Amino acid sequence: MLEFSFRQGQRVDGVQNYGPQHWQGVFDPANSFKYQGLLEGIGNSLLICLLTVVIVLVLLLPVMILVELRFPKLRRVLEFICIIPITIPAIVLVVGYVPVYGVVAQIFGSVPWTIAFAAGIIVLPYAYRPIAANMAGVELTVLSEASRSLGAGWGRTLFSVILPNLRRGILASCFITIAVVLGEYTIAAFLAQNTFQTALVLINHTDSYVSVIFAVLALLFGFVLLLVIGRVGAVGTRRERRTRRTA
Repeated sequence: MLEFSFRQGQRVDGVQNYGPQHWQGVFDPANSFKYQGLLEGIGNSLLICLLTVVIVLVLLLPVMILVELRFPKLRRVLEFICIIPITIPAIVLVVGYVPVYGVVAQIFGSVPWTIAFAAGIIVLPYAYRPIAANMAGVELTVLSEASRSLGAGWGRTLFSVILPNLRRGILASCFITIAVVLGEYTIAAFLAQNTFQTALVLINHTDSYVSVIFAVLALLFGFVLLLVIGRVGAVGTRRERRTRRTA
């Protein structure tokens, strides 16, 4: 892909020419009007990512904490519910979403950010696992009971004790959610919404070099996210080792 983005045609003798002209054209402000649809799609995808992360933090995370502290017997049930979306093909989910989005469109209008509701379901397996793995390595019940016995309320226990100990899992969950949402194409295509992936397909019909360049940038962004996730995990592991040594 990277090699293709630098191609400039062939010489008479059949030798391939290479140059940075395509990359320069993408980053040239004078050509921004040519990629208006793609830039709008990127903005829509970033907004969907933000809203999906909010859904994960506001809905999934509190439920996981509540089940871990108060209803541990329901842990397997919650895990099963969160894993269900990964067992269902995306096209099947879309067919089920279409009637629901008819109602959503009547309430909010046919706007791209409403895809976040569907994305919030699709990312459940990926968002659940990092937080669950983090919880498995932390005695949340013991920490919360210790905090409560020292006079802290539930609010202070949550924000001062529980969430700091789950920071690694939460960050990893958020980054994975962003990566999954940025790569989602099926839902946006069937709902006829302009997102990064759908805009990339459309612009490929007019300028394949530009679509490849943005695909490479998306891959680099995903690679950076993986590095950040690995870095967060490494920092958490080193802190745990230091804590054990000092103890």
